[in-house]
Amino acid sequence: MADHLLQVENLRVHFKTYGGEVQAVRGVTFHVDRGETLAVVGESGCGKSVTAQAIMGLIPNPPGRIVDGQIRFDRKVITGMSKKELLSVRGAEIGMVFQDPMTALNPTMKVGAQIVEGFVRTHQVSKEEARKKAMEMLRLVGIPDPEKRVDQYPHEFSGGMRQRVVIAIALANNPKLVIADEPTTALDVTIQAQILDLLRELQEQQQLSIVMITHDLGVVAEIAHRAVVMYAGIVVETGKVEDIFANPKHPYTWGLMRSLPRIDGVEKERLVPIEGTPPDLFHPPKGCPFAPRCQFAMEICEQQMPDASTFTEGHQAACWLHDPRAPKLEELVAAGRQT
Repeated sequence: MADHLLQVENLRVHFKTYGGEVQAVRGVTFHVDRGETLAVVGESGCGKSVTAQAIMGLIPNPPGRIVDGQIRFDRKVITGMSKKELLSVRGAEIGMVFQDPMTALNPTMKVGAQIVEGFVRTHQVSKEEARKKAMEMLRLVGIPDPEKRVDQYPHEFSGGMRQRVVIAIALANNPKLVIADEPTTALDVTIQAQILDLLRELQEQQQLSIVMITHDLGVVAEIAHRAVVMYAGIVVETGKVEDIFANPKHPYTWGLMRSLPRIDGVEKERLVPIEGTPPDLFHPPKGCPFAPRCQFAMEICEQQMPDASTFTEGHQAACWLHDPRAPKLEELVAAGRQT
């Protein structure tokens, strides 16, 4: 097995509810190498954030539980660790940037105290040393006048500044991996670009690995080396970002690409939405979950989930269209026009 920093194998996460058991993540496998940025992309409800929470050991039990699979971090198996054991990994070796900085930050605590809370727990330092560390982290993430800002509360910061504080908290213990869960969703385009630039700079300075959870393909193109495309709790395509953008192989990925505006596109060209809705994960389909929304779906697609086909190195997609026995795409397009 290659020496990956993070290895997720066949991860399955379920949630018990009054209506039944939701199979939120259904056999997800991927890895993250040292110094690499991996984007996990897909529409809302596909299992991206649940996967991130499982890695951090943040699945609330009950109602949630990891029913199968293994997560290895830096050669250690972290699934099944006790809460005490997880504390030595969570925050110290793996940091997390949460989606909404206003809810991630405690409104009653000064920003400086929140930045060093985890650092103080893992290092025996004085109050003065902790204060210096907080100012150092504010300076690192580009917040001006840290001597003043360290004693302010979250409501005294703008949205972009609050997100920088959340990044500072994630980096305070100098982790090897940072999981960023939609870190730019609530920000305007200008601030979003600044946050992505900051993450890229910090990655180069500290040799970080980053897992970027996002539904924004623009963010994927901007920052990631590789991408994992998720749909209905499974991975449908994975590969280098340039391979996925230049030559996507799964119909869901094609749909994501067609739904994006292009600056080099034809003037007044209509965007093409993906028709339909994701499947019910109380009773997920036995075949490909995208089949009901796919214009190229065949009978086999609804009956059985395909194995992943490999194209270039590391580029895989799970789709029956790439089976040697499948009809050519042109034939399916022609058949669709006739019906």
